[in-house]
Amino acid sequence: MTQAAVKDEDQAPERSLLARVAAADRSTLALIGVLVALVVANGLIDRNFLSLSQLRNTLLVTAPLALLAGGQTLCMLTGGIDLSVAMTATAAAYVTGVQSADGSAVLAIAAGLLVGVVVGLVNGLAIGVFKVNPLIMTLGMSGILTGLLTVGSQTFLGGATRMSELVLELGGGTIVGPVPWNLVVWLLLGGALVVGLRRTGLGRLIYAVGDNRVACRLAGVRIWQVETAVYTLCALLAAVAGILIGGRSGSVDLQLAGSYLLPSVAAAVIGGTSILGGVGGYTGTILGALILAVLDTMLNLLTVDEALKQVLYGCIILALSWVYARGTASA
Repeated sequence: MTQAAVKDEDQAPERSLLARVAAADRSTLALIGVLVALVVANGLIDRNFLSLSQLRNTLLVTAPLALLAGGQTLCMLTGGIDLSVAMTATAAAYVTGVQSADGSAVLAIAAGLLVGVVVGLVNGLAIGVFKVNPLIMTLGMSGILTGLLTVGSQTFLGGATRMSELVLELGGGTIVGPVPWNLVVWLLLGGALVVGLRRTGLGRLIYAVGDNRVACRLAGVRIWQVETAVYTLCALLAAVAGILIGGRSGSVDLQLAGSYLLPSVAAAVIGGTSILGGVGGYTGTILGALILAVLDTMLNLLTVDEALKQVLYGCIILALSWVYARGTASA
């Protein structure tokens, strides 16, 4: 092998890294362009869209969606998915509402978060230890939670589901001007997600597992621990989102977060997270959540039915998944 060939081979990983960084930058700029275009379009449809009150309403919708999408991002980075996030969010909000009527608001919130931890641990252990397919496990968990809530609402979870004043303030209250409290919750948790994925050992392991599971296993990585942590964090984020959604609506029903499932996946996919694993990040997911929130506002202004919205979100997921699959195949 010639000296020039050896030099080219040594520089190949560096060129590959630079190419990925450049592609990520282009993707981010494209997402920002789409977001700006949607904002302008909404402004043309309804001039009140650019008002402070409408900005507040958009942020109220974006925060819980971005938290749910953050959990999906973690799962998708490992090559999985969580189809139980919507019912986990509903269950956490339901338990919080019931407990709010019986005692302390802080204990009620803690009970709701505990629901998320338990659901996430069950999902993670089943997927990581017993090798259940994530799609099957989380779909089954969603069905289990639906059944438990349906029966529980008439028995052990019966009673008032009115949220406490603390939860109402967190979910729908305003700090100052158009800035809601749930934005603060999102910024704290979202910032922790971004830093955690970029700067911590668990974050690097999440990418490694999604990129090459076999190599991780040969290197001694305990994949089941990574997956258990990922699905527990995902369910915990879903629980927080559910409590915020319940705080915004004021009370809870069994369909509270049902419409958030497809958008939570779509936001992660729009943001550049591949469902095949190992590619993406929460920064892009944030832009994806903002795009979907503004798009949802536009569809509401155009009086589009909720069923058609779900069809649109499904088409977005399918189209972008096909694009990522083609890109991976060509690479």
